[in-house]
Amino acid sequence: MPLERIVSTALQIVDDEGADALSMRTLAQRLGSGTATLYRHFDNRAALVAHVVDRMFGAVELKGDELLAMGWQQALRTVAHTMFEALARHRNAARLLVEEIPLGPNAMALREHSVAALLDSGFPPRLAAHTYATLSRYVLGFAIQVNGHGGGGQLDDAQLSAVFQSVDPALFPATVTVAESMPVPIEDEFSFGLELLIRGLARLRDDA
Repeated sequence: MPLERIVSTALQIVDDEGADALSMRTLAQRLGSGTATLYRHFDNRAALVAHVVDRMFGAVELKGDELLAMGWQQALRTVAHTMFEALARHRNAARLLVEEIPLGPNAMALREHSVAALLDSGFPPRLAAHTYATLSRYVLGFAIQVNGHGGGGQLDDAQLSAVFQSVDPALFPATVTVAESMPVPIEDEFSFGLELLIRGLARLRDDA
């Protein structure tokens, strides 16, 4: 059985039912095969999970020479937004990244291209390493939240806006002042925070 089909099916189980639903037995049943077939590819569930995680990073199609050519700030924006879109499509599976640092070939390639762009732009090695690690955690945090934003019985943005605009101005004058700008769409929060990161990194790089 092709490895690609196995990993894609595993990712689909996580998307549909959550990370806890993925087991060798469940995957074998979904594929209509025995677990022995899976153990020819993976030693255990952890190895399977590592492949599922790297499958998500395979959707981040960025070339190292293109990142180098666009300069470090635009490179970080491009990496962050592309990674965000790839991980946000699989919010349940993205949670698996909280448990471990991704070391599959696709994740390694993305890390390599990103860090190379930073080093090429004058970042000292330690700052380049911290930059990519922090950027990855930032993207992951938003990606895990985005598909569930406004779900699960929570108020939608229009309802939240009405709440903010109806508060007592005597008790919450600052909130009333900014009420027309609330709630901030999560995509706008992501872009705003990313710019803060990039501007702060520019200062750190210059200081270094």
